[in-house]
Parts: sequence; C-alpha cells; structure tokens
Amino acid sequence: MAGHGSNRVILTALAANVGIAVAKFVAAGITGSSAMVTEGVHSLVDSTNHVLLLYGTKRSGKAADRVHPLGYGRELYFWSFVVAMLVFTLGAGVSVYEGVLHMLHPEPTSDLAIAFTVLGVAAALEGWSTWEALKEFNKSRGTKSMFRALQDTKDAPTLIVLLENAGAMAGLALAAGGLALAWATGNPLWDGLASVMIGLVLGAIAVMLLVEAKGLLIGESADPALIEAIRACAAGHVGVVSVGEVLTVHQAPDMVVTVISADFDDAITAREVEQTVRDIETAVAGQFPVVTRVYVRPLGAS
Repeated sequence: MAGHGSNRVILTALAANVGIAVAKFVAAGITGSSAMVTEGVHSLVDSTNHVLLLYGTKRSGKAADRVHPLGYGRELYFWSFVVAMLVFTLGAGVSVYEGVLHMLHPEPTSDLAIAFTVLGVAAALEGWSTWEALKEFNKSRGTKSMFRALQDTKDAPTLIVLLENAGAMAGLALAAGGLALAWATGNPLWDGLASVMIGLVLGAIAVMLLVEAKGLLIGESADPALIEAIRACAAGHVGVVSVGEVLTVHQAPDMVVTVISADFDDAITAREVEQTVRDIETAVAGQFPVVTRVYVRPLGAS
C-alpha cells in the first residue's frame, strides 16, 4: 500500500484544491469569466480525484484472503486509472465545451481584479501542494533525472498529484493570459480560447496518466537495482550454484512479489535444499521490506 508520505501529499493537495475550487466559482459568478468557470471545474475534479486516491490507498492495504491471495495492492492502481479517466472526461471535456460555448456566444467579463486575485491565491496554494509532492517524490528518485524518475515511479498517487499540479499551474497561466487579452483587446473571445487551451492541456496530462496507470494495472517489474540486489542475496547462500531469472511485479508502490529461480548443488540433500529455500525467503524478506512475497523455484523444476 502507499505510504504515509503519499497520504500526506494527497491530503495537502485536497485541502488546497477544495479552497481553490470555492474561490474560483465565486470569482466566476462575479466576473462571468469562462476561463474561471473552467478553472473551477478543474479544481473540483482534482478534489474528487484526491478523495478517490485516498479511498484507493485505504483499500490497497486490505489483507490477502482466499479471493485475492496476493492482497489488494493493485486496487490503488485501479483507482488511479479511474482518476485519469475523470481528468480526461470531466476536466478536459468540460473545459473544451465551456470554451467553445463562450467563443460561439462571447460575453464580456467584469471585476477582473477579483479574478486575478483568486488566480494569484490559487497559484500560491498550488505551489505549496506541488512543493510537498516534490519533496516526497525526491525521496525515492535518488540520482535519476526527473523525467526518468517520472517514467519509472510506481507511486501512482504522488505522480498524479505532480502531473495534476503541473496542469493546474499551466491552467492558471492560461486563464490569466486569456483574461488579460480579453481586457486589453475588448474581445471576450480570448477568454473562451483560454478555456479550450486549458482543456487541451488537461487532455494531454490525462493521456499520460492513463498510459502509466495501464502499465501498473497490467503489472510492472521492480527497479533493476532491486532485482540485482535480490539476485545477489539469493546467490550468497550455501548450496546455491547460480541464480537464474528473478521475476518481480509491483502489487502497489511498496508491495513487490518476487519469484527466484535458483540452481542448487547436486551434492546436497533434498532436506538441505528445502532449508536453503527457507533461508533465502527469510533473507530477502528481511533485507528488502518492499518485497512482501518471496517464492524460490529450483531450476529445472516444472
């Protein structure tokens, strides 16, 4: 299941987005801005997404049972997929629809000072949420570049918060630009165009989230460094001649199942092989807490 760090990131983002959504809708009602309506919907969708991620995190911690012998860890990835779909259908879809509607039937905006004040406050809150998510993300990425770490991460909640926040910051900039151009030119068409652009940004982020969530649902292997460390741990036991394939799959960000294929010395007895297998399983589970299930399979076994 996702750790306490991910929960803190989600709760921070939830608190920020609830406040931002209320402020944006109030500003939209006062100013009549299409871009502010779009931004309000965006923040409301983000808030809903964070509630779903918290629910998925809780569900992923359920103990294994007869129906799900490897546990419920992947339920977190299922809810991450749902979140990605909501970003695409509600966030992007509503934004584009609202923008096109405003472009076809443009209406002038008013009280822009309120809108810009709300956008400034929203930017500060999004920055706070992004900073908390980055701190959590940097703990696990090590020496990897940001781009590589985003590709390799199995921590779907933190990834979603980071990408949603990136989309939010871009949306705020587009909304501010649209409002400024509408005011400077006297043409409210710019406000509607800003809404369409926000929708396209959210659509691109949603596609990225869908691709990542799909991969995690199917099952992704652990980091190569962890695989090699597991191999070295198993190979260090007396009676092990060599270690073949080490299969791993993430059930959740901190739940890995591994299957180790090992070649044992023909001179040792079956009882000694059984003891070595138990020793390997104990050693791997003890050395790598993220590995929740260990299976050792003698090479040549059917």
